Amino acid sequence: MTTGVRRRMGVEERKQQLIGVALELFGHRSPDEVSIDEIAAAAGISRPLVYHYFPGKQSLYEAALRRAADELAARFAEPHRGPLGARLLRVMGRFFDFVEGHGPGFAALMRGGPAAGSSTTNAMIDEVRQAAYEQILAHLGVEEPSARLELVVRSWVSLAETTALLWLDGRRVPRAELELQLVHDFAALAAVSAAYDPGMAEILVGILADEPADSPFGELMARLAAFVPAPGAPPAAPDRREPR
Repeated sequence: MTTGVRRRMGVEERKQQLIGVALELFGHRSPDEVSIDEIAAAAGISRPLVYHYFPGKQSLYEAALRRAADELAARFAEPHRGPLGARLLRVMGRFFDFVEGHGPGFAALMRGGPAAGSSTTNAMIDEVRQAAYEQILAHLGVEEPSARLELVVRSWVSLAETTALLWLDGRRVPRAELELQLVHDFAALAAVSAAYDPGMAEILVGILADEPADSPFGELMARLAAFVPAPGAPPAAPDRREPR
């Protein structure tokens, strides 16, 4: 954390410093619990000087959320190379890096925090969700998604968000396990939709055709196969190995 800063900064540089300080504080405690006095002390300036750059805590909070939202949206960017399952697993790794590093700040962003209900905050949250949605469509190579595909992708983005919020409350499930499970959840959502829609079935077949046996989707297929007995054979015991 930056403390004791005394050198003279330009207006924009000082604003960015205050946003960074606020984000760091919000990452460890709820924004409701962080005061302007604490932000000023951490930045090495006086309380009145904070108000010189931001009219109030609300405006500073929204500026911090703006930076957090941009960073979170960027976590979904991934080169379009290799099997989709491996790509999504890397995305989930970066997503949970952000969640774990920003804790209360992430919860405040997705739940609204002290700005709950404000149009500015709601718009930022929607931008993050839309960026994630568009990134997944790009990975699928689809420019004009069908209604079912849109439902699958948006449902998965919402599931990732909800899972992360629940995980923060006690962290009772290993993080790596949740990351892999969310990748499997995407395949499951697509598979269920494919059972109802030929277009989704075509997309799913294309995804699985590029997945090696040791990929996240390949591993899911192997795990599910354990529950499907051969004709006349009793069900096999489920594989209880820890996920890699």
